[in-house]
Amino acid sequence: MFSTSIQLFSTTPTQNLIEYSDSLARNKLIFASIAAYAEKPELCLEKGFQQAIVRRQITVLCDVDLNDTCSGYTAVSPTDKAILVVFRGTTSNQQLLVEAVETVVGNHAPWPAGGVVSQYFHDGFFKMWNTGMKDDFNTLLAKYPGYQVWVTGHSLGGSLASLAASYISNSSLTAPNSLLLITFGQPRTGNATFAWAVDRDVPNAFRVVHSHDPIPHLPGKGHHGYWHHKSEVFYNKNMGGWVICEEDESEKCSDGQGTDTDINDHLHYFNKDILTLGYSNCQNTTGST
Repeated sequence: MFSTSIQLFSTTPTQNLIEYSDSLARNKLIFASIAAYAEKPELCLEKGFQQAIVRRQITVLCDVDLNDTCSGYTAVSPTDKAILVVFRGTTSNQQLLVEAVETVVGNHAPWPAGGVVSQYFHDGFFKMWNTGMKDDFNTLLAKYPGYQVWVTGHSLGGSLASLAASYISNSSLTAPNSLLLITFGQPRTGNATFAWAVDRDVPNAFRVVHSHDPIPHLPGKGHHGYWHHKSEVFYNKNMGGWVICEEDESEKCSDGQGTDTDINDHLHYFNKDILTLGYSNCQNTTGST
């Protein structure tokens, strides 16, 4: 079932596609995502990047009642000629429950590019974006013209990353063919119209899913209209092989796993313990196997 061959999804002939790169996801962007959990993200970034520079890390209150926070940062990697926009994932079991419940039964919010998304994700993104992330991103764009923009995040951070990539492209802040979205363990974020808008505006979008990770199945497919955008990169248990499913939802990838899930697959990507590494500023070597 699994293959190490690269497949591309179809799009208009004028699009210059960025192929999915296992090496980029495995050796660079996973560390960028882990860095979002760290107090000193630069210490995690240096594990995958040469001389990457963090512009600023921004943390906001994303749920007043439970006092939980959303966080992200911008950075630049001159070696890769890439600007990074990165979002943090879940920081507690309580917040994980909030994500699942509020996304399923909470309010929807209209999305500028089309469709509706979870109010929770919508508000978290715009609070960060308008608190300084937008200004930092525009500063980096002006200082490093011609650089690609890489957007990434794990768990909740994956949903926030998908919103960021959609917003950046739909607002014409950068060209779609210079924009790359790779997320890890991303839950469903909006409805089918939103998914179509991401497919249209972010042709280089890849949702990495580790085997039996349960979070990409939340909320349930079609429940309250929730639907994934493409393309899914589905890895086996040891993350040694993968398949790419070009559809928004495909039984050939994680949709075909049914209810057989394992939360440890969500907490480990590319044999790295996401939270252990992040909380230790990537200094705890037991978090990497």
